Amino acid sequence: MITAAADGSSLSNPGPAGWAWYIDDDRWAAGGWPKGTNNMGELMAVLDLLRQTAGVEEQLLVLCDSQYVINSITKWMPGWKRKGWRKSDGKPVQNLDLLQQLDAAVAGRDVRFEWVKGHAGHQLNEAADERARAAATSYRDGAVLDAGPGFGDEPQISQSSAAEAEAPQPSAAGHPAPDLFSDPDLFSSTASAPSDEGIVIEQEKLLLTGEVRTDRDRLAALLHPQFTEHGRSGRIWSRSRTLAELAPLEVQPTFELLGTDRLAADVMLLRWRARTPSEVTLRSSLWVRENDRWLLRFQQGTPGVGSRGRPV
Repeated sequence: MITAAADGSSLSNPGPAGWAWYIDDDRWAAGGWPKGTNNMGELMAVLDLLRQTAGVEEQLLVLCDSQYVINSITKWMPGWKRKGWRKSDGKPVQNLDLLQQLDAAVAGRDVRFEWVKGHAGHQLNEAADERARAAATSYRDGAVLDAGPGFGDEPQISQSSAAEAEAPQPSAAGHPAPDLFSDPDLFSSTASAPSDEGIVIEQEKLLLTGEVRTDRDRLAALLHPQFTEHGRSGRIWSRSRTLAELAPLEVQPTFELLGTDRLAADVMLLRWRARTPSEVTLRSSLWVRENDRWLLRFQQGTPGVGSRGRPV
């Protein structure tokens, strides 16, 4: 069995993007685009791996930290194909060109996918992530891309240059944000697409996690370009300042939902309470939807006190 990790990276989603797969130091490849999304990179990494190992009879175990990729290939694709490559809500499937190429590349192959937690010290995943991010950085800086040795001794048609030519560019309609939480199985008889309220709540919770707060790409994917926060201490945070001062929370608070208010079709106000052993904060978060993505536009934190000045 051959075990490989595949990963993607987009520096501003969409923005300079990279992809990479890694087996060992002698067998890996990377590529990217001047402008692409995280999901494009995740998909292209798997596609290039499948192409370069096309003549291998051994089982291929693909390690991904993207549940979007795994679910797309192993769960959702049959339903999408039955519906003419449309989702259950009738909207076209994103990244269609890459998904159709993956559908063809995986046919007849002995391939198994396994999810691994990203940025958690997994050796193969970290190696793939490092190379994908380096590829994205190369496109951002106009530097020479290290495409890697590939899988075998023979030249591979799916090396970086060919991948760049074949991969789709982001459309004006935009692309999904990186896979910050697991997508639902859109064609399961027991599952349905999450509500807008559910999406906003889950993304708010993700902003509390160290995994997101220490990853610039993941954090940037949740923040609106004009994001502003009025902190409980009175400090005002811009998007650029927030991304420049990455750090996990000193104490992980509990999330207590107080309510959601739909102010407009694409505007959601989330009211919740953050509680730690030493303090309570009432928070109001304004989320707006742009290009089918919910982004945090404004947040305010207020110290929670009762009628006698005690924390509530």
